[in-house]
Amino acid sequence: MVEVLFLLLGLVAAGSALLVVTTRTMVHAALWLVVTLGAVAGIFLLLAAEFVAWVQILIYVGAVVVLLLFALMLTKAPTGPQPDLDARRALPAVAVAGLVLAVLGTTVVAGFHGVELDLDGAVVGSAQTTGATIFQQWVLPFEVLSVLLLAALVGAIVLSRGTGRRGGE
Repeated sequence: MVEVLFLLLGLVAAGSALLVVTTRTMVHAALWLVVTLGAVAGIFLLLAAEFVAWVQILIYVGAVVVLLLFALMLTKAPTGPQPDLDARRALPAVAVAGLVLAVLGTTVVAGFHGVELDLDGAVVGSAQTTGATIFQQWVLPFEVLSVLLLAALVGAIVLSRGTGRRGGE
């Protein structure tokens, strides 16, 4: 049953990811991204990494996608369909994507061939193990990412204010 759920969640993630990059409406792309990230969180749950799954939902779905939508609305970016987005470069993009898929697939299969994961008593995705890893080994990239997101938010606010001066300003 777990394998069937894993396959279904993988298909949902792949299908919605394809819709993220092929839709012509930015808001719809952001909503399909929510579906993609939710399916990935479900995969983490199946792999007994509950903490990582909740972080996926809280940080990526709850913060990054909301920040993306907030920046779209705040900067008055066009949110409707974009007729100037066409498929002129679709064939080279598909070729490059296929090449990347082949390289990554070969790497994963070669790297994990014959490896068996014991998830019965695993603490791999536990809060203690993940927290220790993040705050001992990855604290600098974690803080750089938070500053980058804050800078993006400040930039969106500055862009939304415009350059025109009014009356007594």
